[in-house]
Amino acid sequence: MTNDDPIEIARDVVIHPGDLEETFIRSSGPGGQNVNKVATAVQLRFDAQNAPGLPERVRDRTIRLAGQRATKEGVIVIEAGRFRTQEQNRADARARLVALVAKAAEPPPPPRKKTKPSRGAVERRLKAKAGRSTVKKLRGRVDGD
Repeated sequence: MTNDDPIEIARDVVIHPGDLEETFIRSSGPGGQNVNKVATAVQLRFDAQNAPGLPERVRDRTIRLAGQRATKEGVIVIEAGRFRTQEQNRADARARLVALVAKAAEPPPPPRKKTKPSRGAVERRLKAKAGRSTVKKLRGRVDGD
């Protein structure tokens, strides 16, 4: 897969390369003296709000899941600087974006259905409580006969 290929996440969810903007910045990670001279960290910007490859439901969930990484305008900013090369950091940033959008593409779980305990379960619980109460009452002081 080259950097010019669209990234297909689900059947109807695609990230086009034109929607991504990469800027290289100086990394704070490993690299010795090299870290002060070479811009190896990548700042990946993805305009999720205006991305044509995202359906409305996925777009909203992606921005919500991004949290602090999303701007008010709906642009998701991912910074990757774990590695010493631009290529590895670029791949890391893209992989993190794909994971975020893939999680947003999954349908949310259905709401929990409220249930009530059965009458038998309630009776068994109350009977057990009464039994414990009796046992504890019988542990009282023994009168000196």
